[in-house]
Amino acid sequence: MPAVMANEAEQANEAGSNGGADASASKNKINDAKNPLLDENADWGTFYDPKDIFCGKFDCYKILGFDYLTFETARPSLKEITKNYRSLSRAWHPDKNKKTGAKERFVKISRAYEVLTDVEQRKEYDHYRDRPDAYFQKYGSGVTWSYAPKSNTTAVVLALLISLSAFTIWLQHRRWRTIADHVIKAAVEGLGIKDGGSHESLAVRQKALKVLEKRQADEKERNGTVSPDVANISSTKKGGKTKKENKKEKAKQEAEAEKESLRPIVAEFVEQITDFGGGFRKPTWKDTFVVQLAVLPYYIIIGLFWWLKYVSRRLRKLDYNDEELNHLTKNAIGRVAWDASDEEERNEMITRELWISDNLEEWKEMQETKQQSVGYQKKYARW
Repeated sequence: MPAVMANEAEQANEAGSNGGADASASKNKINDAKNPLLDENADWGTFYDPKDIFCGKFDCYKILGFDYLTFETARPSLKEITKNYRSLSRAWHPDKNKKTGAKERFVKISRAYEVLTDVEQRKEYDHYRDRPDAYFQKYGSGVTWSYAPKSNTTAVVLALLISLSAFTIWLQHRRWRTIADHVIKAAVEGLGIKDGGSHESLAVRQKALKVLEKRQADEKERNGTVSPDVANISSTKKGGKTKKENKKEKAKQEAEAEKESLRPIVAEFVEQITDFGGGFRKPTWKDTFVVQLAVLPYYIIIGLFWWLKYVSRRLRKLDYNDEELNHLTKNAIGRVAWDASDEEERNEMITRELWISDNLEEWKEMQETKQQSVGYQKKYARW
């Protein structure tokens, strides 16, 4: 009987103990449910930490449920920090909490605890709170700088040389094209030297006229009629105009028809001119940037050597030789004018010693006078 009573007493004590544990667990669950720290939308504040030295963009204190602004009256102790940490880590441990983002929150909570329980880290963290400039000086900004992938130097240099060579070829062709278009216009319009023509344009026009005349003769012999352009001119209605007016109009139309017929012939002849002189030539491989760069030292050495000889001859008071006379005159009037001159004109320019400034000015004035009318030239000669 006593044994039975003893067993009943033990069972009662055990039930009372279990009931107390269950009640305690139930109470903890209620407290956890009411704890704002366990709210997944809790405000974790902000902090300038782009390098993630501490808690990243969040406030370590806020993560553990403390407000830094109230520290003047209630600064958390190590015991309080540990208490909040245990409560939060238990609630957000990924083995117990299967919510999305639980693991990330647990990691942040653990990091905040590490920072705030380490005396040196906490001191540094408090120091940088209101001193972002000091943080920047020690850890740098949030901008991540990185070098671009290393380029192939050989490929880059080769591409640059090819691009520059293509540009120099295009530039040289543009120079030649400018003169070619002018020669075509002068030849078609029949401009003389005084009107802006040149020896090339006059020569091309004469050749083109011969070709045109031959074509018209062959066409007339073959068909027994004049060219369509001439036929159109002949069939133009007179419209009651006087004979003189009709004659002028007919002459004008014939001139225009001749120009249109001459233009393709002139253009064909001009395209055959590879060099107009003065550097206005069709581009070749020699005009590529690579070749010009390669021969540049050679021309520099040649130029220096020539000037050394020139100075040496002047110091010895020797007369100018033919090479020096040509070089001085060419530099004085320009390469274009020199290349456009024939042998007789060059000899005359050398005789005038155009490398002397006064002689050069007088020669330029004479060239301008030649462009004027005959009457103006006679008047100038009387002066």
